[in-house]
Amino acid sequence: MKQKLFSLLLTPKFAAIVATLVALCLAVVKFIVGLLSGSVAVLASAVDSLLDVGISIFNFFALRKSEQPADSRFNYGFGKIESLASVMEGFVIFFSGLYIFYVSVRKLIDNHSIGSIHSSLGVMIFSFCVTLALVIFLHIVSKHTNSQVLKADALHYKVDLLSNGAILCSLIVIYLSGFEKLDAILGLLIALYISLNALKLIRDSVFLLLDRSIDLEILHKVRGILESAPVTSYHALRTRISGNIIFLEVHLVFDSAMTLLQSHQICNGIEEQIRKINPKLIWEINAHLDPYDDHEQDVVLKYNA
Repeated sequence: MKQKLFSLLLTPKFAAIVATLVALCLAVVKFIVGLLSGSVAVLASAVDSLLDVGISIFNFFALRKSEQPADSRFNYGFGKIESLASVMEGFVIFFSGLYIFYVSVRKLIDNHSIGSIHSSLGVMIFSFCVTLALVIFLHIVSKHTNSQVLKADALHYKVDLLSNGAILCSLIVIYLSGFEKLDAILGLLIALYISLNALKLIRDSVFLLLDRSIDLEILHKVRGILESAPVTSYHALRTRISGNIIFLEVHLVFDSAMTLLQSHQICNGIEEQIRKINPKLIWEINAHLDPYDDHEQDVVLKYNA
């Protein structure tokens, strides 16, 4: 029973629901306090939380779709929907950063003051603690499931956590010193940080959509297994990742005197070792068995002709 409950808590869809509810709660509280206090940093954080609600709802449906099995039309499944959702999330984060930048510049020009500093401090302390708990939870689930969407969500809320912490520190400084322009200055810095992280998220997600090779650390381990395997050589190694599925293609060259059964058994052993690199991922391995290397095969065919 406990194992089933634990498995349920670590599913991407449940994590997306939790993120949605947390973002909605924070957005409402921040908007109320931001409007009452007039703090541009708190209002900017409220806008960001409101965007989080929409993003988390979208991610929930994206995760549902990406988990559907492959069919006759989409033979490789729907894993890339996660990367597509991450690209869209990146653009939302980027434009929210631009909005915060605009509001901060307006406050510097208008020299607007903060009303109730105590309520602003209270809501940001609450927001920081809740966001910290959410970041830890999303990090655990994304690591357990290797979900690209949850990795993007965890990064998103990590940015929120840092911005909440920075806002909290600035409010404390404003409370102690009375230097209220710090609120707008911090808003500009937060906007820059958010926008840069958003561009990085968009770049990484687009690379996945373009079938970039798998992580170098994993690829080095794959090469190590292939180089230590009882094969003559290997070539045409290609990899890509879609959602939590790694697609790997390779040509393995065996001694031409070896039987097909022997070659097949060795190939199965190689595939089993590769899957052990990360058992949490789904590995789709397509190994082509060759009796000769490509250049040797051309020579053999010419000789036999």
